[in-house]
Amino acid sequence: MDGKKPFSQCIADFAKLILMHERSTRRDVLLAGLSAATTLRAAKASYAYVGCYTTAQRHGHGDGIHAYRMDPETGSWTHIQRLGDLVNPSFLIPSRDCRFLYSVHGDEQYATSFAVDPATGMLRRLNQAATGGSNGVHQALDRSGKFMVVANYGTGTVAVLPVRPDGTLADQHQLVSLPGQPGPHKMEQTGSHPHQVVFDPSGRFLMVPDKGLDRVFVFRFDSTSGRLSPTAQASVQARPGAGPRHGAFHPTLPVAWVANEMHSTVTTFAWNASDGSLKPIQILPSLPADFTGNNSCAEIAISNDGRFVYISNRGHDSVAIFAVNPESGTLSSFGWQSTQGRTPRFIGLDPTNRFLYATNEQSDTVVTFHVDPASGRLTPAGQVVKNASPVTIAFASSR
Repeated sequence: MDGKKPFSQCIADFAKLILMHERSTRRDVLLAGLSAATTLRAAKASYAYVGCYTTAQRHGHGDGIHAYRMDPETGSWTHIQRLGDLVNPSFLIPSRDCRFLYSVHGDEQYATSFAVDPATGMLRRLNQAATGGSNGVHQALDRSGKFMVVANYGTGTVAVLPVRPDGTLADQHQLVSLPGQPGPHKMEQTGSHPHQVVFDPSGRFLMVPDKGLDRVFVFRFDSTSGRLSPTAQASVQARPGAGPRHGAFHPTLPVAWVANEMHSTVTTFAWNASDGSLKPIQILPSLPADFTGNNSCAEIAISNDGRFVYISNRGHDSVAIFAVNPESGTLSSFGWQSTQGRTPRFIGLDPTNRFLYATNEQSDTVVTFHVDPASGRLTPAGQVVKNASPVTIAFASSR
């Protein structure tokens, strides 16, 4: 032998070098991908903010707003902050850019603004502003972010508050009363009780379900002046004693839905986006036929693609699941999912629509559910967060 490797051995060694290089390249690509994914998650972290009832009048024993960091893969939460010294922060919403968070307060006459730290998701209180009425239960920001509309449940009014460029609120500059005859329930329907304010997809109209008057009001909204004016129809009558509570618009179809708290039903409306009028076309129960106990509806949630509608039942303690007809927008019921706790006042889908969360007010828990994207069905994710008297969740992402 002359000391040289056989040709076959050279070929084998060369193949090993190629394989080692391929493995190294794949490893580098994988590490780079993981690093990019980690960087992306860090750059666009997701947060959840839970409001609660704090007063004995509300049978609450909560202690402020709790902030959580959300894992985008598992939907699990990690507690990062408690902001205390707040009275009944009963509904929360973020600004469109997620730089600010706004709260109304049960039984109070003001709303509060908070700054959101983009690096940590933690809150810093900014200011309070008068809503011109008592027991603010829901609020909505117009598309420009320059105005916030509030439903004053206790005094039967809808208020418009200017939002300053720094995120702080100014006192209400318009207060609208809701006319009509109270419904038949002597305790729950003593007068006007607007329970929600929700803009239509165009941002030109505002829908206001009024539990006390059994009516759903619609207003035009002037985005320049920040003022409301009644449409020609003004409102549509619900069944006596139905108690319209919360509603939502389909993202693309000319359809809206309203959950009726006291009758435990959901009404589908045809929506005329040119004149802001509603026409009821369907009413379905939110309960299974064999349930004979007491119940009241609370929250309504819509999937981003408009294919599924979810309504929470307090009493049956479940989420009713409906499929949306892609042509008519009417609903068909196909099941219920236990919320694994009592009195789910709020349910909400996270921005990705991969998870639905239920706040069980009387069980002091927030429960996570996986959402099947094909069927819309819910399955428990196995996470239960302890949070005293939870009644609302706002989701936000850092930019």
